[in-house]
This record gives sequence, structure tokens and C-alpha cells, in this order.
Amino acid sequence: MNASASVGVGICPSTAAASTTTTTTKLLSKGLNPIPIRFRWKRRRCLTIESEAELAASEAQSVTRRLILLRHAKSSWQHPSLRDHDRPLSKNGRADAIVVSQKLQQMGWIPKLILLSDALRTRETLNIMQEQVRGFIEAEVHFISSFYSIAAMDGQTAEHLQRIICQYSRDEILTIMCMGHNKGWEEAASMFTGASIELNTCNAALLEATGKSWEEAFAVAGFGGWKLQGIVTPSSNL
Repeated sequence: MNASASVGVGICPSTAAASTTTTTTKLLSKGLNPIPIRFRWKRRRCLTIESEAELAASEAQSVTRRLILLRHAKSSWQHPSLRDHDRPLSKNGRADAIVVSQKLQQMGWIPKLILLSDALRTRETLNIMQEQVRGFIEAEVHFISSFYSIAAMDGQTAEHLQRIICQYSRDEILTIMCMGHNKGWEEAASMFTGASIELNTCNAALLEATGKSWEEAFAVAGFGGWKLQGIVTPSSNL
């Protein structure tokens, strides 16, 4: 029998306990570790035996999931011949990235998963944040090329972010940061929260929703149901 399966048996609690004790003794005598089980009564006085792993899954509670929508730091226009995709950060942009990374650390908003555009200015923003805060180095990072193009398309960024987040996330990851560009990032933050949100360069919108998974959090909150916990800017006070 599969150890993780549930089996309904028509026996009384005392019989079940005695049977379990006998089985445990036999396994231990053979040098084997028994799988922890619990007994639950169902309808018709039928005793259900469930593994601990199955019980943990069935009893899992919704948890708070945190989403950081960060617009890249200010870029430089000193080299007009460069493609937009290849523009680096300006001196002010580099300074702002330092400040915002430190503020996120002080607030405890350190992501375990970072999804970002592959444009040079987003990559440089992340590099600076990683230099300042160890947590950003330890995070799992994926460069999403579509984040660059989708941000220029009206009303499509929020749905795209949702799909990409669900694709790359795992249930145990509770804080995710997505870094990209306007106008899409402002639109997405506004659609998720139902509020009118403005994101200047190096501004981070902090959003929260609950769910057993990221899929459930998006499904339950929908558009307009995410709670805005604040907007971190280089000049804002904590």
C-alpha cells in the first residue's frame, strides 16, 4: 500500500491503536522507521488513517504573499546613439538604487524571487542592490525579456506579470520582486490594487494578498483586491 494514501477501515479506536502499536513494534525490530499516522473518524464511524504529509497539506492555511513592483532607477541619456534597451544608469540613478535597496532591507521586504527585464538599466539597478544588501544576492533571479516590450503595451502588463509570477514561483516563496518599466508597471500596480499609483524611477509599490499559493492569491484578490502597503521612493521616510 502506498504510504501516503488514506484508508478507511471499519474498526474501533482501541483496535486501531492496538494494531498500530503491534505494527510499529515489528518495524522497529527490523530496523525500520514507521510513517507517523493519525486517526480521524468520518461518517458511519469509519476510521481514516492519514499520513502526516497528507494532513499537513490538507490543513495548510492561506498566508500573506508580498509583491514588490519596482521601476528601474533613472537611466542616462548622455549617449543618444545607444538603443533604448542599452541605456545605462545615470549617477543619480545609481545613488537612488542604493537608497531604495537599504530601505527595503530595513522594512523587511527582501524578495526570495526576482523577475526582471533584461534591459541594461534594470540589470544595473539589481547589481547595485545586490552590492548593498546580501538578501538580494541570495534571491533566485530570472531575466524576462518580455518585461521590456510588454510595458509599452496598453493594459497588458498586469495579466502578463500574473502569468509569469505563477510560472516561476513556488508556494514556499512569500516575497517576489518584479522590476521593469513604465508605463506598464504603473498600470499593473494600479490594476492590482484598484488605486491610481504613480511610479517614478526607482519607486517600489509594496502589495499584499493572501493565498495558499500564488495562483490562489491572484485568483482570490483579482484585479483591485491587492492591498497597497506603501510606495518606497529614494526620498520617502520610513
